[in-house]
Amino acid sequence: MASAETDQTEALFSLKSYHVSEELGFILPDPLVQLPPYYQPWMDIALRIPELAQSHELRSRINKMPLLSSNFLQKHKELRLAHLALSMMTMGYVWEEGEKDTVEILPRSLAVPYWEVSQRLGLPPIITHADAVLANWKRKDPDGPFNMENLELLVSLPGGESARGFFLVTLLVELAGVPAVKNIPTVINGVRCGDTEAVARGLEIISRSIEDMTDALKLMQVHVDPSVFYGIMRIYLSGWKDNPCMPKGLVYEGVQTAPMRYSGGSAAQSSLLHCFDELLGVKHEPKSASFLIYMRDYMPPLHKKLINDISLQPSLRSFVQQQDRKDLNNVFDLCVKKLLALRSYHINVVSRFITVPAARARQLRDQNHNSDGEMISRAPTALEERGTGGSSIMSFLKTVRDQTKDTLLPEAMGSL
Repeated sequence: MASAETDQTEALFSLKSYHVSEELGFILPDPLVQLPPYYQPWMDIALRIPELAQSHELRSRINKMPLLSSNFLQKHKELRLAHLALSMMTMGYVWEEGEKDTVEILPRSLAVPYWEVSQRLGLPPIITHADAVLANWKRKDPDGPFNMENLELLVSLPGGESARGFFLVTLLVELAGVPAVKNIPTVINGVRCGDTEAVARGLEIISRSIEDMTDALKLMQVHVDPSVFYGIMRIYLSGWKDNPCMPKGLVYEGVQTAPMRYSGGSAAQSSLLHCFDELLGVKHEPKSASFLIYMRDYMPPLHKKLINDISLQPSLRSFVQQQDRKDLNNVFDLCVKKLLALRSYHINVVSRFITVPAARARQLRDQNHNSDGEMISRAPTALEERGTGGSSIMSFLKTVRDQTKDTLLPEAMGSL
């Protein structure tokens, strides 16, 4: 009898094997702030990216950088900090002169260790959400709270306080999602065991957590200036796949002679929403689905595996429908509605930070405006209709939102 119970315990769905922290979810707990002394040439440049880019010295500094072996990076957190530093340097190197003067080759001293570190982590050699957000923070006061006042970036891109605000607000959105992630196993195991009370309890916590994510996202309008985001920061998050500025891609010197193409940083690389979609059974239309699945290649491998493993579990939505209990139906629909509200608010944010500034930039160009003082007019024209990840951003986000709405149970659809 004991062995049967042990087998059942082992079969329970758990987050333990997916690099998910009990306190911080997908966020890397206590990232290192410094690499071993051998790698000081990297950190000396990485910590000065904004000022070196502004003075147009970043490329020349990186061109003079020594080729260092990545073999002395042993621990996971060392690799994550190295990937963050090399990612930020790469984005700065490629985009220092804007869309008009991009490079075709990433120099060997940056490209080779970057490729090696990327291979060891299972991440692509370009900036990702896992770098810029999940592994890019420290507390000013180690014993203080996890909030905007007590958080600082480890490595930044040009954009000053708006760059700090953009990455740290995104981090707080991730933090707000932790209770939801922690309760995914509760819901899955409840479905498996037929425990409707556990399912309802888990879904209630998940719905509150998603609402808290939306509230955290609202801090963007407090901490990020749309003209700075659009005119300065956004290009540094752009990739070299589906980007007219770099149609061939980028050659990683010393890695391979043919150019490689990678998408830039994107909110679609956050594992949170992918987990919710798989749990709730959100079915995306083929084009959106293929982009979202492709974005999973930009996540830490164990986070990607978690999403896939959630997708293999028994259908929560079918379970709820089979139970035919009003309270269970209501809490399932509440979760979907909170996810819908989060996606609707995200569209609002994208409109404020991309669509409106893009229209202003087009207007200035059409008027041949002397726009030296207009920051947004210096933004890349190639990104006006696209996300940094390469998607046609507004149509993509609206389609994803509409597919989320279709996940509501039939009786709830009529009330929207």
